[in-house]
Amino acid sequence: MNPFGQVPVYEDGGIKQFESRAIIRCMAHEYGKKGEELIYWDARKQAVVANWIDVEDHHFEPPALKLILELLIKPKEGFTPDEGIVAQAEAELAKVLDVYEARLEKSKYLASEKYTIVDLLHLPNLQSLTGTPAKKLIESRPRVSSWCSDILARPAWAKVLDMQKKAQA
Repeated sequence: MNPFGQVPVYEDGGIKQFESRAIIRCMAHEYGKKGEELIYWDARKQAVVANWIDVEDHHFEPPALKLILELLIKPKEGFTPDEGIVAQAEAELAKVLDVYEARLEKSKYLASEKYTIVDLLHLPNLQSLTGTPAKKLIESRPRVSSWCSDILARPAWAKVLDMQKKAQA
């Protein structure tokens, strides 16, 4: 189903999606009225959500993934982190988190006062980053730190982590 031969892939009825952010948007639209709404139906509010999804995708995730590779994955596999890559990625992520700190002064969550798919998309990388020395970048920004603690403590995320533990056992 994925033209690139990769996962994730999502199919529900006649809907077929193969990119994680597209899958999340699709599911939020499809099931949003049946549980907690993670999107907005108002076009102007949805535009704000779309902007912050792009920020997560283009600005937050690239340095976050570099740090996760260098500080979490490499050591687990017996390799030494490249300190040059770590320093560069920390500087890149610090700039993003400074923007987040300013944004979170205006609203509880990145896109609004309400938890949305924007916040959800950050969960896996934030979970990983908080288990590395790079957590200092989060902890040194009070609003980012509070936001991170809030979204990582959500019951649905706890269920995901529990399912991961059971799958690895």
